[in-house]
Amino acid sequence: MARFNLDARTQTAYGTLRAFVRLDAGSRAGAAGVGRSGTQERIGLAYVATGVDQVGRVQQVMNVDKAFIQFAGLTAGRAASFFDFYAHDFEMSGSTAGSDVASTNLLAYTATFGGGVSATLSVEDPVFRRTPIFAPSGGAAPVSPVFVGYTRGVPSSFANVDSIQRERLPDFVGVLRLDQAWGSAQVSAAMHELNVGTLTLGTGANAAVARTNSVQAWAVQGGLKVNVPFVAAGDALYLQGAYGDGAQFYTGYSAFSGSASPNAATIQGQKFNQYFSDATINPFTGQLQTSQSVTAVASYLHYWSPDWRSAFFGSYGEQSFSRSARLAQGAAYGLVGPGVITGNNAVGAPGTRFYQLSQALRDTYQFVAGASLIWSPVKDLDIGVEGYYTQIGLNRGRTIDQDKSPTAYANVANINAGTFVPRTATQDSVLQIRFRVQRDF
Repeated sequence: MARFNLDARTQTAYGTLRAFVRLDAGSRAGAAGVGRSGTQERIGLAYVATGVDQVGRVQQVMNVDKAFIQFAGLTAGRAASFFDFYAHDFEMSGSTAGSDVASTNLLAYTATFGGGVSATLSVEDPVFRRTPIFAPSGGAAPVSPVFVGYTRGVPSSFANVDSIQRERLPDFVGVLRLDQAWGSAQVSAAMHELNVGTLTLGTGANAAVARTNSVQAWAVQGGLKVNVPFVAAGDALYLQGAYGDGAQFYTGYSAFSGSASPNAATIQGQKFNQYFSDATINPFTGQLQTSQSVTAVASYLHYWSPDWRSAFFGSYGEQSFSRSARLAQGAAYGLVGPGVITGNNAVGAPGTRFYQLSQALRDTYQFVAGASLIWSPVKDLDIGVEGYYTQIGLNRGRTIDQDKSPTAYANVANINAGTFVPRTATQDSVLQIRFRVQRDF
């Protein structure tokens, strides 16, 4: 991968006028969960598969990572989200859970006060914070079955709703920040509209259009950076925590893999998938029910000598869905049966063995711990290795182990009848090691 920076600054009576452009070029390959960039998927430069055409061919990337102008407190263009704080500053791979949107379109104003205090209001493109709304039908078409109206308990109308978020409003981000010699502190808040547009009820001459009400999702984050030169010159500690309601990308729970799909794999060949959707669509009311997520991260950078340094980092996160949301999806599955809702996105009918074991909309956690060692023999040259352990798991219960029972989701009736007993799991984990050589000039 190559990166080109162009930075032009001019002093004016109103302060520094800055224009900055960063271009990235690279060749991307690798299997799911290992050797690929979730960021590239998130910003639309890559598919879930390895190549551009889904058949494993290498993908060439040319990306305008940044292109912005700063003048008199104004920032306009393509830049890093103002919501972010730590943003994986001490990591090579960005493996911890935490918000890190390095490239988004925005218009922001920053007011600077005395004592290193500043406040920012940023209007940002919501596209870069989207995750798919849960669609239990699976398959290639991102649609979710929704019922409206009943006659003696039988659905009298049927609708398909596009699971892609279609916001009508930009994201609004507010930041209060303190920068001093000892370090920095920041509090961020964001609002993100969830909107899936309209539902088409019925077919043919009986078709009618209804609208799913939009929901204002939100997130808050607090971060602290402390410089500790009394340990060694350049040492620093980051602490950060975030909570989101319907705004999973703002907490960064799926930051490593990116949410190119509602259940993108965090670990290659993992036993079960985590679900990252910002919301589900209640199949009986057609309304959105948000998910909740929380993350916390700590990272410490230590210089053993001017030429050698290490980072030690870890994070913990959880995402949960309301019990009523999963029950509603299960009830819909019980009404239409496996002939309509298929695949490993199926929740199963409440009260059945399959409902207890299905992976869809389960509350999960994610734990990451890692460290690096980097050698800089000359200025602006880094040669380093980074290793980290990732564990994902269920907060309660067990789920089908897709590695040991790959055909389980095609045997729903047999699972419920007790004639097919799948292997189950509660957690999965992986240890990854990466090597990088980087030259800056």
